[in-house]
Amino acid sequence: METAILCTVLLALLVFGLGLAVSMTRGNTNTISGFNPDPTDRLYKMIRAHGNTTEYAPMLAVLLLFLGSRNPSMWVILIMWIVTICRYLIAVGIIISPTLAKPHPLRFIGALGTYLGGFVLCIAAYLYK
Repeated sequence: METAILCTVLLALLVFGLGLAVSMTRGNTNTISGFNPDPTDRLYKMIRAHGNTTEYAPMLAVLLLFLGSRNPSMWVILIMWIVTICRYLIAVGIIISPTLAKPHPLRFIGALGTYLGGFVLCIAAYLYK
């Protein structure tokens, strides 16, 4: 359960940290509302990193905590770490990318790890029911 809680806390810190970063970027750019959908715009990238994280982190947290309560095997714990790290990779890839109009390796790895790991966690949740 310790790994599940730690990974959930790390996902929550990512959500709240990115939310704070969006607010700070809004303050720095004097943009109280809305955004410029330019794929090179710093605020737009921060909003997308936060939005993308909030789309996946809650369901991952549910899966992590459910599986953590079932005394998971080592392979499940490994997948927990992989999906958590991948959520950080995709956020970093979005933020540091010169433009969101072109692929970035960290975004790709983060997305692939999230999708594959998420599917594996779903299967594990069914097996551990």
